[in-house]
Amino acid sequence: MAEIEREAMEYDVVIVGAGPAGLSAAIRLKQLDGDLNVVVLEKGSEVGAHILSGAVLDPCGLDALIPDWKEKGAPLNTPVTEDNFYMLGEAGKIRIPNFPMPPLMNNHGNYIVSMGNVCRWMAEQAEELGVEIFPGMACSELVYGDNGEVKGVVAGVFGLEPDGSYGPGTEPGMELHGKYVFLSEGVRGSLSKEVIAKYDLSAGKEVQKYGVGMKEIWEVDPAKHKEGTVTHTMGWPLGSNAGGGSFIYHLENNQVYVGFVVHLNYKNPHLYPYMEFQRFKHHPVVAELLKGGKRVAYGARAITEGGYQSMPKLVAPGVALLGCSAGMVNVPRIKGNHNAMLSGKAAAEAAYDAIKADRSGDELTAYEVDVRDGAIGDDLKKVRNVKPLWSKYGLTASLVLGGMDMWTNTLGFSLLGTLGHGKNDAESTEEASKHQPIDYPKPDGTLSFDRLTNVSFAATNHEESQPCHLKLTDPDIPVKVNLPKFDEPAQRYCPAGVYEMVEDEGTPRFVINFQNCVHCKTCDIKDPSQNITWTTPQGGDGPNYPNM
Repeated sequence: MAEIEREAMEYDVVIVGAGPAGLSAAIRLKQLDGDLNVVVLEKGSEVGAHILSGAVLDPCGLDALIPDWKEKGAPLNTPVTEDNFYMLGEAGKIRIPNFPMPPLMNNHGNYIVSMGNVCRWMAEQAEELGVEIFPGMACSELVYGDNGEVKGVVAGVFGLEPDGSYGPGTEPGMELHGKYVFLSEGVRGSLSKEVIAKYDLSAGKEVQKYGVGMKEIWEVDPAKHKEGTVTHTMGWPLGSNAGGGSFIYHLENNQVYVGFVVHLNYKNPHLYPYMEFQRFKHHPVVAELLKGGKRVAYGARAITEGGYQSMPKLVAPGVALLGCSAGMVNVPRIKGNHNAMLSGKAAAEAAYDAIKADRSGDELTAYEVDVRDGAIGDDLKKVRNVKPLWSKYGLTASLVLGGMDMWTNTLGFSLLGTLGHGKNDAESTEEASKHQPIDYPKPDGTLSFDRLTNVSFAATNHEESQPCHLKLTDPDIPVKVNLPKFDEPAQRYCPAGVYEMVEDEGTPRFVINFQNCVHCKTCDIKDPSQNITWTTPQGGDGPNYPNM
């Protein structure tokens, strides 16, 4: 095939992803020097369309970036007024008191927010400063310079033929070059994955760990609504089958965020995370809250859970990993947006100093140092052993030993040192023959819903004539390996019903309904054969979350 010719545009900094990390970086760059040329490329149809988070926001990131955010109308409207932790049994609950918990677990001063709406507001602040933001522009390739450095990205490729080739109607996109490229794609971004592999950025680090988070927005009976109340639960229905838990956040307008997280290191391939979430809503505590209410939105996404010891090296020549592209979630706090913002600010400051010194295309080591030794590192170091304790010894040990370890870390030391994670989440999956199938109740259509009905509430859409963006390394593995060995868990771990096993005249066939995809990346993480690679579809496709 002849070399594809593309126009190129030159910038000081090219930012991939208009989430909290990317937008923070853009804002900070323009605060430091209004003459810098900064562009943000966002694959969603608009800023916020692909943003899904809990979310209780620690405002420390915004405080550092835009100290007068209240005066500027940031959509942080619901301060946390009550904080509840429960251990659930099948029919009852036990309250876990707040007083034994380390101070870092306190939500006083935090806000229940829609991160989609926070990002929309941040985009307005960025544009007022002169940042160029292009939504609907998926970045499908990296551009490398003569010395092996990352010098830009390819964005805006549209109209590929179904086999991935260029046809008469294909728009080849353009190259956007920068002195530095920031990857703020969120969890398991395709370009970040390429950079981590190419430059071996995970060498000497622990494997990254993940969860899948599913979320519904409900409008509830005003008599049951308690604005500002935050509730987290553990235990039922997961029990010993998997780690995870729930969140229930009461925001304004009689709305409640109901979410459920399943750690992806579960062993039993019969486990069905989506159905665990649906079953959870039938617990008396939750059912009573939702009774008479209405679900108005649904979505899902993966969550990085490896913590401090799993963060890869954050820089390579010409490129830096921001926020969840590197994995900056504080697992026990269930928060990462504040660290994403702080990482964007730190990367911007490092790039500004480098550009001012007439540098480009090198490693922004100052950014790496700032993250490891600054506020982000301090936040993540204190909780670094909670996830490995949970994975290895279960929920109770995690609560007791993890709690003790967080307390000692608050005082500046740890009796446990730094624990490792062991296997990655794909390798954690055991053969189906070692486990019993799980019988899940049929959704009732009132509190619980079948997967495809719920996916319609994500408003996801993909142009059907484009190539499938979910790539199989070997198309035979699902039927020949994953089905007999693992009962093909893709049928269950995907929270959007993308993958199916169907019978064709008695012969099983693996079907990929890529139109359903909500870009959660769970398949890229959990497939036991590591046979699925998530790539970007054409720009503007995917979910259209209103206020997740």
